[in-house]
Amino acid sequence: MPSQQKKVIFCTAGILSFACSFGVITALGTQLWVKAKILCKTGALLVNASGQELEKFTGELQYGLFHGEGVRQCGLGARPFRFSSRSLKKDWNLYQKGKLQIFPDLVKAIPVSIHVNTVLFSTILIVLTMAGAAFFMYNAFGKPYETLLGPLGLYLWSFISCSCGCLVMILFASEVKMHHLSEKIANYKEGTFIYKTHSEKYATSFWIIFMCFSVHILNGLLIRLAGFQFPFAKSKDFETTSAAADLMY
Repeated sequence: MPSQQKKVIFCTAGILSFACSFGVITALGTQLWVKAKILCKTGALLVNASGQELEKFTGELQYGLFHGEGVRQCGLGARPFRFSSRSLKKDWNLYQKGKLQIFPDLVKAIPVSIHVNTVLFSTILIVLTMAGAAFFMYNAFGKPYETLLGPLGLYLWSFISCSCGCLVMILFASEVKMHHLSEKIANYKEGTFIYKTHSEKYATSFWIIFMCFSVHILNGLLIRLAGFQFPFAKSKDFETTSAAADLMY
């Protein structure tokens, strides 16, 4: 393939990676990861509500990795509420009775290990995506060696970034669905009523991560389109050639 076309392909992949990194940065700071409707089970059972009457007991909730907001409804009017890591600063007790405690109330509300890993892999995804964008631009305008700076490195960056994006989605989805995150947030510091998830769906920021995941797959195909074989496919061809040469002798 002519060098000019390779430049165009690598520049396109680099721009897509750069856009993805800013997309993930924006997604981390928003509260548009999940939108849910929460039902006040206690109130609905007390009046035996059904049909349209359930609307008086159905509130809304939206949240991200760090903060969110919602409205609780239990037949007595709407009760807006917000939650974030900043609002829990008053609960920070780094040392209590000789034990290390961080966010004691937050630990009760969410699965911390999964949540921390989700934030961690999102941060890693940003770094890897920006590094991948830099390598694509270097391959477009420079003359890299056939090592990690060349096509092999581009495949590696794309594969690792794609894997991180997939992990972020799996971790967050498991946190929401398997650990019933919306219910835990809705019932946070709520002693009188019990809330259940009526419906929930992933919002814009989650799909930005999915788009980033898809872009890295597309980047791998663009590298192949530029004329560079997949690493494993290249090694197989080499083994086939070697085997044929051995049979000749």
